[in-house]
Parts: sequence; structure tokens; C-alpha cells
Amino acid sequence: MVDPVLTPRSGWRRHDLLRVAPSAWGTMLIARPDLAQLPFVKDWAGRGWPVMVRRAMDGDDPAMVPIGIPLPPAAGKLRIGLVAPERDITAHTAPPPLRVVQASAPVSWKPTIAALIELGADHGVDPQLFGSLLWQHETGLTYLSATSDLDLLWPVADGCDVRALLDGIASVEQAAPVRIDGELVFADGRAVNWREFWTVIRQAVAGTILVKTNGGVSLQDVEGVILGRAA
Repeated sequence: MVDPVLTPRSGWRRHDLLRVAPSAWGTMLIARPDLAQLPFVKDWAGRGWPVMVRRAMDGDDPAMVPIGIPLPPAAGKLRIGLVAPERDITAHTAPPPLRVVQASAPVSWKPTIAALIELGADHGVDPQLFGSLLWQHETGLTYLSATSDLDLLWPVADGCDVRALLDGIASVEQAAPVRIDGELVFADGRAVNWREFWTVIRQAVAGTILVKTNGGVSLQDVEGVILGRAA
């Protein structure tokens, strides 16, 4: 199966990967002289490395695309936020499926990854990768450490048994050598931390949960999130 490539006109989502024209990258950095001495930043686009769509922040130009890059631990583990003109973006893809990137994972993680891919298939979900393993895979730099998490997005479709999926992730993590982090992402773009979601649902009482979107965060009714209703 070929994974779909998204065009800029189809809309930006948090964690999507973009390529910026190298000729435009230097122009973007002129407005950020504080980045000039940081390792890897100057040549980032020229190396063909991606940037990631981030949540818009106060002060961002609404006509620009909010993007970010993380530096590896050896370079300070900084998270750098920038904005890019849409015209300078040369490629736009969804985060890669975990099954495509699993060969780059530590050997000790691979049984966990296989179990998560199988769990996703059982629920009609193809988990996607972000975080340290993604950046190590994309850049060849060392991002993983002994304390790294496995960061995943779970793009759930309407009709997915969210409770069973969350129980499954928790069950896999119990036997895993790595902490599993990340979010469930609904069709309308709303995202919730899987662990927080699982914890609230297990309490079996009405409650709210923090929901993230491109534009910000808000507390929303748990049952409404499960049923796909905005607050």
C-alpha cells in the first residue's frame, strides 16, 4: 500500500512533515540571529531534513506555516520554532507509519513495535511515528537515549472502539522496555494524550480531558471526544 502524500492545500496538521526549499531557509533564518551559532540549523534544509508542523503560538504570523525542529541531545536538545511561507514548502507528508520505520528502532524495542502494529491492525489504525526515533531515522543523528520514549500518533476513524484500543496500548506497555507516549488523533484533527484518556475513562465518571488542535488547547467532555463531538 502506498502512503498518501498530502499537498499544502489539503491543510496542515500537527506533526506533519514538511520540506523547505534550501534557497528559502537562509532567508527565514535572517529573522532569527539567535540561531546562527547553533549546530545543524544553518544547513538543515540543505541536507534534505524535514521540519514538523507545530501548534500556532501567540505572535506567529497567521499567513505563515508554524514549523519546528528539535536538536539532538548532544546539541542541547533544543526545540526551535519558526514560521515558513507556504510558497517555500516543497513537500508535505503525514508522519510515517511505524511499520515503515521499525527497522531503525533499537533491537530491544522491536517486539513492542510488532505488538503495537498488530494492535493497530486489529482496530483499523495504522500508528504513526514522531519524536526521537523519527528524528534519528530522518537525520541519521543520535536522538535516542536510554530514557527515550516511543512516541506514536493513533489516527482513529469513526467507529473505532477507543476504549479497547487504549486498553491494548496499556497492556503492550506493561511488558515493554520503553515508555509508550503519544496521542489519539480523531478525524477532525483533535488529539488527546492516550495515557490521560485511558486514565480518565477507567475512572468511569463524567469528566474532561485536554484536547489539542492546530490552534490551541482546550478542556472538552470525554464522552464527546469519544463520540467525535466538539465541545
